[in-house]
Formats: sequence, C-alpha cells, structure tokens
Amino acid sequence: MKKFDEVLRSMTFEFFGSGGHKIQSSMFLTDENTVFLDVRSQEEYDTISFNLIHHMPVLHIPVCEIPDRIAEIPRDKNIGIFCSSGVRASMVYFYLRALGFEKAKVIDGGYSELINEFKPGKLLKHISGKR
Repeated sequence: MKKFDEVLRSMTFEFFGSGGHKIQSSMFLTDENTVFLDVRSQEEYDTISFNLIHHMPVLHIPVCEIPDRIAEIPRDKNIGIFCSSGVRASMVYFYLRALGFEKAKVIDGGYSELINEFKPGKLLKHISGKR
C-alpha cells in the first residue's frame, strides 16, 4: 500500500499539467527501445489489432490479466500503454508505476491519433529512416 501512496503523492498538478504520464503517438512510435502494451479486451483486439512490425514489439495483455502476467512486461524498456479511450491505460499506468515501472506512459489520443501515424507517407518515412 505504501507504493500506491507514493505514486498518488507524485501525481500533483504539475505532474498532470506537464503531461508526464502521457506520450504522443508520433513520439512513441519513433522510440526503438519501446514496447506497445495493448490493454484492451480480447474482443477488441480480435476486431482491431496492431502488428507494428516496422516499429516495435507488441504485447496484448487485457487489463484484467495484468496482475497475473506482469512478468511478461519488460522493466528495461519504455512501455507505451494503449486502450481505446485512455481510461484502462491510465489504470494500468498507475498500477505499473506502483510496481516500480518508471518507464511507462499512456499513449495519448486513442485510435484516431495512432491510426494517423500509419498513413502511407508517415509509414514510408519511418521505414526509410530505419534502413
């Protein structure tokens, strides 16, 4: 419980005002030391999933399975947490921070922001930059 208290105390006006818990899709997708953590339900994932083969590894762990599968989440990488609206991602962010995952961030903007980064021109630029 002490860790939860510490995380809550760190969430000041300045913390939220600076967006310290979030990262924009455009910034997140350019980081090579990153894992995309999709916390949506299996049903949502089965309907729309993100492979991100040209960007980074993807972990799909529904929010309700995070406690049982915590060992699958790497501590040495930046973690971008995604859900459709940001609510579940924020809950998982808080949980991970309480467990000492300092490199976790909520991917801001939901589907529309993320999909915008996969338009042909942006994708070509990203792929060309990796060669």
